[in-house]
Amino acid sequence: MKKNYFFRSFLLLIPVSALFLMSLSGGRDGGYSGSPGDSNTTCTQCHSGGNFNTSVSLQTEVPNTGYELGTTYGLQVDVSSSSNSRHGFQITAEKVSDGSKIGTFIADGTDNQLKNGGTHVTHTTAGNSKKSWNFNWKAPSTDVGAIKFYVAALAGNGSGTGGDEVVTTTSSNINVLGISEAKRLNFEMYPNPSSEKLTIQLPSGTDNATVEFYDYVGRLALSKKITRNDDEINVNNLSTGIYVLKVLSENKIGSQKFIKK
Repeated sequence: MKKNYFFRSFLLLIPVSALFLMSLSGGRDGGYSGSPGDSNTTCTQCHSGGNFNTSVSLQTEVPNTGYELGTTYGLQVDVSSSSNSRHGFQITAEKVSDGSKIGTFIADGTDNQLKNGGTHVTHTTAGNSKKSWNFNWKAPSTDVGAIKFYVAALAGNGSGTGGDEVVTTTSSNINVLGISEAKRLNFEMYPNPSSEKLTIQLPSGTDNATVEFYDYVGRLALSKKITRNDDEINVNNLSTGIYVLKVLSENKIGSQKFIKK
């Protein structure tokens, strides 16, 4: 009787295990890019033991001089290995200073897809037969300092999780492009800090502008159009904290730190 019980339990585990492996073949939820924000975790806890002379590279359209605010760039992950079976990857972008996730990924949903609320891109089930994946990344709208891409890739033997190989790579530190003096918009604002009203004083020659407030992760929290005669903004509904305030007029831009108390 006991033998039959164990035999039945074993039979039940077969489809469950198969479903688990199939789900992983379409990429994993969770952070496995090897980045500091992902606790340096990769898929080696499940996939290991293989040797396919695997390497991974990242190509980006982001210039060496830095990224432009709010600009979308193409990225490509390439895996080289002697395996003729499955391959996969995961990538994320983080702020170098604290490991917070930065920017917005845009996946095609065919051979690559978004995971974890869009902070990561990974392969799909259809995409694990490939060794190259293309997708986009949109830079943050505010200067968050240096950012970095982190990539983990896997070469599998197509038989469970044993005998696979995991490798990683990173980009160099990428800074935001500086704003030339010709494009810089100088303005005054007061009071700062403020809890209710904020006045923006535009420079001479600038009659109207758009004012944008971004929180500490680069999300737009408030946007308001102002003129020289209507330059007051109600900030009462903003949450308490520190914001990057951007003032945009024609082809010029200025930014300052604003504190909502």
